Amino acid sequence: MAGSGLKRRRRRRIHLSKLYTLTCTQAFFKQDHSQIGGPGYSRLVFINEPDSPEADSSSYSDNYVRTTKYTLATFLPKSLFEQFRRVANFYFLVTGVLSFTPLAPYTAASAIFPLLFVIGATMVKEGVEDWRRNKQDIEVNNRRVKVHRGDGNFDSKEWKTLSVGDIVKVEKNQFFPADLVLLSSSYEDAICYVETMNLDGETNLKVKQGLEVTSSLREDFNFKGFEAFVKCEDPNANLYSFVGTMELKGTKYPLSPQQLLLRDSKLRNTEFIFGAVIFTGHDTKVIQNSTDPPSKRSMIERKMDKIIYLMFFMVVLMSFIGSVIFGVTTRDDFKDGVVKRWYLRPDSSSIFFDPKRAHVAAFYHFLTAAMLYSYFIPISLYVSIEIVKVLQSIFINQDIHMYYEEANKPARARTSNLNEELGQVDTILSDKTGTLTCNSMEFIKCSVAGTAYGRGVTEVEMAMGRRKGSPLVLQSDDVEYNKEPFAEEAKVKGFNFRDERIMNGNWVTEPHADVIQKFLRLLAVCHTVIPEGDEDTEKISYEAESPDEAAFVIAARELGFEFYNRTQTSISVRELDLVTGKRVERLYKVLNVLEFNSTRKRMSVIVQDEDGKLLLLCKGADNVMFERLSKNGREFEVETRDHVNEYADAGLRTLILAYRELDEKEYKDFSVRISEAKSSVSADRESLIEEVTEKVEKDLILLGATAVEDKLQNGVSMATDVPDCIDKLAQAGIKIWVLTGDKMETAINIGFASSLLRQDMKQIIINLETPEIHSLEKTGEKDAIAKASKENVLLQIINGKTQLKYAGGNSDAFALIIDGKSLAYALDDDIKHIFLELAVGCASVICCRSSPKQKALVARLVKSGNGKTTLAIGDGANDVGMLQEADIGVGISGVEGMQAVMSSDIAIAQFRYLERLLLVHGHWCYRRISTMICYFFYKNITFGFTLFLYEAYTTFSSTPAYNDWFLSLYNVCFSSLPVIALGVFDQDFPLLYQEGVQNVLFSWRRILGWMFNGFYSAVIIFFLCKSSLEPQAFNHQGKTPGKEILGGTMYTCIVWVVNLQMALAISYFTLIQHIVIWGSILVWYLFMTVYGELPASISTSAYRVFVEALAPSLSYWVITLFVVVSTLLPYFIYSAVQMRFFPMYHGMIQWLRYEGQCNDPEYCDMVRQRSIRPTTVGFTARLEAKKRSVRRSEPES
Repeated sequence: MAGSGLKRRRRRRIHLSKLYTLTCTQAFFKQDHSQIGGPGYSRLVFINEPDSPEADSSSYSDNYVRTTKYTLATFLPKSLFEQFRRVANFYFLVTGVLSFTPLAPYTAASAIFPLLFVIGATMVKEGVEDWRRNKQDIEVNNRRVKVHRGDGNFDSKEWKTLSVGDIVKVEKNQFFPADLVLLSSSYEDAICYVETMNLDGETNLKVKQGLEVTSSLREDFNFKGFEAFVKCEDPNANLYSFVGTMELKGTKYPLSPQQLLLRDSKLRNTEFIFGAVIFTGHDTKVIQNSTDPPSKRSMIERKMDKIIYLMFFMVVLMSFIGSVIFGVTTRDDFKDGVVKRWYLRPDSSSIFFDPKRAHVAAFYHFLTAAMLYSYFIPISLYVSIEIVKVLQSIFINQDIHMYYEEANKPARARTSNLNEELGQVDTILSDKTGTLTCNSMEFIKCSVAGTAYGRGVTEVEMAMGRRKGSPLVLQSDDVEYNKEPFAEEAKVKGFNFRDERIMNGNWVTEPHADVIQKFLRLLAVCHTVIPEGDEDTEKISYEAESPDEAAFVIAARELGFEFYNRTQTSISVRELDLVTGKRVERLYKVLNVLEFNSTRKRMSVIVQDEDGKLLLLCKGADNVMFERLSKNGREFEVETRDHVNEYADAGLRTLILAYRELDEKEYKDFSVRISEAKSSVSADRESLIEEVTEKVEKDLILLGATAVEDKLQNGVSMATDVPDCIDKLAQAGIKIWVLTGDKMETAINIGFASSLLRQDMKQIIINLETPEIHSLEKTGEKDAIAKASKENVLLQIINGKTQLKYAGGNSDAFALIIDGKSLAYALDDDIKHIFLELAVGCASVICCRSSPKQKALVARLVKSGNGKTTLAIGDGANDVGMLQEADIGVGISGVEGMQAVMSSDIAIAQFRYLERLLLVHGHWCYRRISTMICYFFYKNITFGFTLFLYEAYTTFSSTPAYNDWFLSLYNVCFSSLPVIALGVFDQDFPLLYQEGVQNVLFSWRRILGWMFNGFYSAVIIFFLCKSSLEPQAFNHQGKTPGKEILGGTMYTCIVWVVNLQMALAISYFTLIQHIVIWGSILVWYLFMTVYGELPASISTSAYRVFVEALAPSLSYWVITLFVVVSTLLPYFIYSAVQMRFFPMYHGMIQWLRYEGQCNDPEYCDMVRQRSIRPTTVGFTARLEAKKRSVRRSEPES
């Protein structure tokens, strides 16, 4: 038997009706339970006759899949609609339309060009992205598969041509082209192996099995004349459910998820399968699950909208003031035959300057001014920010420091909308398993028959040893062991267990050897693992659905019970015989597998051994297993409970193992009832199954408990004295909450191991483990229990707040720990805000036994309650709600599948990459975007306010100071590239992360400061240029400057000022920034030269102005230098004074570098403490606490 199992590398064929569907059942229906044909269950499929009239009448969707946002016909209208939904773009569209009227102060072409450029650039970007998606669609839709053509032959056809009811033949390593009902396969019992990595990211193979009635259809010709009729559920997004019936030759057979093969899954380790198409195209479950990245907007983007509205208000206000003054002046222009503004010819004018209709002229002037002052609004702001954010996302995706080589997984920004939000995170809500930990399990300890075995040392125990200030020594049965003797032994993955008492077969000499034998046998038999033999190494590896399962089977093998073969109905184990002391091969017939789920919290198998005994082997969580023990099965309960609590203290995950013997009558009764429940096609099918299993999983006999370690990820544990990821996040002032489903003891000790907790912290523990609540629970009065529990939780929260109050706000001394039951009441509407106040006042918060819904509710509470940015990070499907509720959702692409990643905004492979994502990319993106937006409004105010001042100087005659194309190209050509370079390349110091949390760089004070800078710059430029050019001749010919020379000189000064202002604002110069800043100035001179050489009909007022008037004049160059220096001098003086006497956080760091004090730890610490809020958790905080403790003890000594 053993030799045949290792002769070739292959999967053992498994009769899945035995393993995964609880029992091999025949069709059985109860009319009162059946939902088929009702709402949600109305799909009818005629198999192998897709062209029949009945099938045509169904008009199901075809199998062509389109993931693009646009089609060729809808691209233009839909894309334009998307662009003009933005209020700024719509405003420019209105002014562009008005530019075709006589009201326009400039030509229509100069107004339309910038709008077309900006809109066109954005549309091209979206078009290119959509074109790439279209190429992927074409490749997928044109894949080929063999399809039955009706005469027993199969032809190769494209996926997109498939119809509902077609029979297809999929071969090994091919993807399934649609959702199929499995009919048969190359295996006799119609099983096949499926890889679902594209759906859920899981690499473990899933086993599917067709109905027994169709399993014989294994040849192409078998399908000639084959017909069947399927009724099933309507298309939905649930990947793990399927309810239906197949009618074949007048008999109905139930269909379950075991017969469903999902589109984009791959056929593995099976030569071929035949399947019937049930769902096509956009009806398939994978497409139903496909969603765009979550649509979220950052705080900065929302605030930017308010600034835009403020600018609109300013434009309207200036237009109104100007129109009022213009109306009054126009009314007084022509009195008693005297003309004041004779050059406007009011005596012969139409409406615009007609003194008799001054009110109408004022209204027209308002419209004209609203168009002229539109340059206050930065037309290229949106497109520039989009370009910058896309480039920032590329930098995140390409960052080699966030690339996880072991799994070949880089970081991936699924949306670029939240880049700057990463630099403003105040609170991190983290899952534990797979996030802080690896979800890579190692069997390390166990308790059997009341005796604790295993002397492996966990990371949590090492942290506890450091916490107690002594080397870790683990005591077991008064025997003292050290870690070193086995430290260098060859390690087996998933097995870190050491104990000579039961290893190497020594367990046979233990006092309860018979219990140990049953314990190890249960580990080797109670599972759904698939063995795989390697003919080269003659070793067996295991394919398990979870890391825990694999660890248990490996542990059983290493301790002498080797599971090596699985057939259709049996499990084969090599085990040590207690009587003979020799290894024997035993066969266990598998009758039923009662699967594990989050509700049951246990799994069982019913097997028959070689002696004919019927055994129910069960393993599960302690809170569900102890209550299922029989009176005579509790012999070791007290000791086992103590050991389980000790294991939880050591941060280990525990399961209780128990068994019972069944008599034949009891099993037959169970088999009939489970068959009926399993065969029921109804919404309450699961509850029926639960009722049946509940009655058989009772009166168990306790064997013991297992303890596996889920190791902390790199950068999370405190294996060295180097500050880790959590420590650096804590130094940045970010609070970290842990939300886990683990027991409170486990969560607390993981907290100590990761330095979220430390010894001198006062723990505020909120739970319902009180005598009063326990006595009420025994009465079973739900209303009374709920009322008392709520009052108890509220009282504990109030007491916790009182402790905080008397501590004087010293938040680093407190940690809040709350369990799931208490959290349910703490999240009630009338308590949740009090709970949040308590939680925010604590340094660490750990929520234990949290359900997925509770995680989402906590995320919502924190996000809405404190008004600051909240980030949630997790790796499993149970974290999806939390990720979607938080401002930013970060998914970890771990071993629990891809559900979290698919629902996240950003995906990373390891928790430790969060440090670089936030402290480097996040902070830089926040600083760049904040400065970029402020600078945009500064440069537009500088430019736009000179237009207002010039119009005021000309008594609001609607005359622009600059040439039409000077106006149009200011934002597009002469000032746009430097600000984009700033948004992409500027850097400063990651230590300054709190700038983002406190929103220092994008506060209203800073925004208004930049705006004020723009206003006074415009005032200085206008009045200095006007005053310098007014009183004297401009050139050697004695000509005085006109509007063209004044406008050209002012424009030159503006281009210089705004670009040099950018140079002053940049913290980190690169070659690219030098090129774009000086290049923008150079482009202005080149444009003025080339444009001025065009015919006068085109260049109009700019015709040869630079070549003939400005360039030859020394005063032009002198005025430019004088005005530029004068305009920038106030900002330079302000910056110098601020840097010297009132430095901001980054200024302090610059002084550190300048004065050579980078290596002065005291000065650096002083700067750090001034730049961030005090560190409350992490290794650094632990060292600080030790220092304080030493300082307090010094006087006493």
